[in-house]
Amino acid sequence: MRKRLLGRTGLEVSELCLGTGTFGGLGNYKRSGEVDQAQADVMVRTAIDNGINFFDTADTYSDGLAEKILGKALGDLRKDIVLITKIAPGKEGLTRDHIIRGCEESLTRLGTEYIDIYELHIYDAGTPIEETMGALDELVKSGKVRYIGCSNFSGWQLMKAQWTADVNGFTKFSTLEAKYSLMTRELENELVPACLDQDIVILPYSPLYAGCLTGKYSRSKPWPKGTRFPSLTETARFPIDPDKLYGIVDVLEKIAADRERPVSHVALRYLLEKPGVCSLMTAARNIEQLEANLAATDWDMTPEEISALDEVSEPVSLYPYSTQKNSLAFGR
Repeated sequence: MRKRLLGRTGLEVSELCLGTGTFGGLGNYKRSGEVDQAQADVMVRTAIDNGINFFDTADTYSDGLAEKILGKALGDLRKDIVLITKIAPGKEGLTRDHIIRGCEESLTRLGTEYIDIYELHIYDAGTPIEETMGALDELVKSGKVRYIGCSNFSGWQLMKAQWTADVNGFTKFSTLEAKYSLMTRELENELVPACLDQDIVILPYSPLYAGCLTGKYSRSKPWPKGTRFPSLTETARFPIDPDKLYGIVDVLEKIAADRERPVSHVALRYLLEKPGVCSLMTAARNIEQLEANLAATDWDMTPEEISALDEVSEPVSLYPYSTQKNSLAFGR
């Protein structure tokens, strides 16, 4: 498994990160997966044995159960991995009290003394950003958190937080975890340039768009059974334009056939070629899905292959980004 430096943190992480949204299966996360402790133990060990040293979880995943399962699965191996967890606003918002207490609760569930990267799961407009960033800074200074990041922020929210940290001498964000795939490239309008400007690494989640880019959904095949989505019109938080999806899959299938690779490997490798991307947040509902992704990073795409996928997946560029296309070329 290839590794990369996680931006300015100095941490070295694998190009694939194992996400734990499938661990537990409680509440809204039942649809994502129902991996129990025994299954998680095998998956975590398999991931580590194959070079993955990066794991992602959150306090909201199955109401904290995913953190407990991951902590037990890691055990003594905790010292050898880089760990992300996230805190959501909940009913209290991202206040100092909620963040400090939430971190302590995550540390207990995970069975660890520190969190490598502690991320805000979503922006909270109801709490002054100075209070939120100040609380995160306290956690870093206390040694309970090494670095901080955010997830699901817009461009202005990210920059407001960075500016607040800058003027107050607080710790700044090092990571942005965001939905990014061949089906969702809108990140490139503003957040990718912002992250490159601020030395923030991008950690794409849902890189296979909930399995839509694995090859099992294709214009030449009937809609598969036993997947997360019962039909094309019932895809929950992953709206699908069938023409766009099938157009992308057509190109993925051609490259996959030429390279003798699974379609999913091409979709994952494409993202790793994008500016600012460090590691992909991949999840698995079973050991077979995990093993299918493990060899996705040990090759490189040609400029022609990348260009073909760029063209077929071109995101809508709204004003003012449509007038700034050349100036937003990510420093290239």
